[in-house]
Amino acid sequence: MEIKDIQNLIKFVAKSGAQEVKLEMEDIKITIKTPSAYSSAAEPQALPPMPTAVPQIVSPPPPVQDTPATPEAAPTSEEKDNLVTITSPIIGTFYRKPSPDKPLFVEVGDVIKPGDVLCVIEAMKLFNEIESEVSGKVVKILLDDASPVEFEQPLFVIDPS
Repeated sequence: MEIKDIQNLIKFVAKSGAQEVKLEMEDIKITIKTPSAYSSAAEPQALPPMPTAVPQIVSPPPPVQDTPATPEAAPTSEEKDNLVTITSPIIGTFYRKPSPDKPLFVEVGDVIKPGDVLCVIEAMKLFNEIESEVSGKVVKILLDDASPVEFEQPLFVIDPS
């Protein structure tokens, strides 16, 4: 009996609703128990399946500045509403340039258009180019080069005006 046959047997037993199936062949003994088979008091309780966890990296909060912000330094709420935040579509490592010897993709103050590459994110040895979906001016770059990044973590702030 091959692994595929065993996998198909497991799927069949799960669909059939049987609580337990024992199969004995020449040199193989297989017992398949479905989760409902563990509900009786006579049987030992099965451990629940282990949940898969995605490691989360928590960065410390930015330092608090004691100096009061001047009206020129702090954007008004109207300006904040106009800004676009570009977030990471995947988990990985954020890089601001295509390779160590190449220039940065974008700097604060650069004018960008849709399709311009802003950064790359490495995930499982694959480098994924993150392109701008809006045109505008780069206001803020929120991560340092070679920083870990989470799904939907903000990367760039763009002023589309």
